[in-house]
Amino acid sequence: MRTGEVAALAGVNVQTLRYYERRGLIAEPVRGPGGHRDYPGDTVSLLGLIKTAQGLGFTLDEVAGLLGAARRGRPGDRLRERVVAKLAEVDRRLAELAAVRETLARLVDAECDSLTDCTRPDCPLSAAP
Repeated sequence: MRTGEVAALAGVNVQTLRYYERRGLIAEPVRGPGGHRDYPGDTVSLLGLIKTAQGLGFTLDEVAGLLGAARRGRPGDRLRERVVAKLAEVDRRLAELAAVRETLARLVDAECDSLTDCTRPDCPLSAAP
C-alpha cells in the first residue's frame, strides 16, 4: 500500500506516518520501481495499535519500548509492569483532578466575586497557600 492509502486507512496524516518511520515505530517500507513507498498490509493495524496505546496514555517512547520488546520475541516483556505503572499514574492524576474539582465546587458555592480580592469569608482562594 502507498503512503496516502495507509495514512487514510489508519486515520493519520502522511507526516505522522513518516514521523513514526523515523522514530522506528513502523518499519521503513520498501520502495517500488517508481520510488514510491510500499507498506506491508499489517501497517494499518500497527498504526491503530500505536494510536490505541497513545489513547491509553502511553507516550511514543513507551510505545516504542513495548514494540521493541515484541519485535525481540518477548511481547509480554515488561508490558504488565508498564500497564500497572500507567494505571498508578492515572489514579494519581484522578486524585489531583478530584481535589481541583472540590476546590472549584467550593468556589461556586462560596459565590466568590474576585480572584485576587474576594470578599466572601468562606472563599477557598483565601485559604490557598
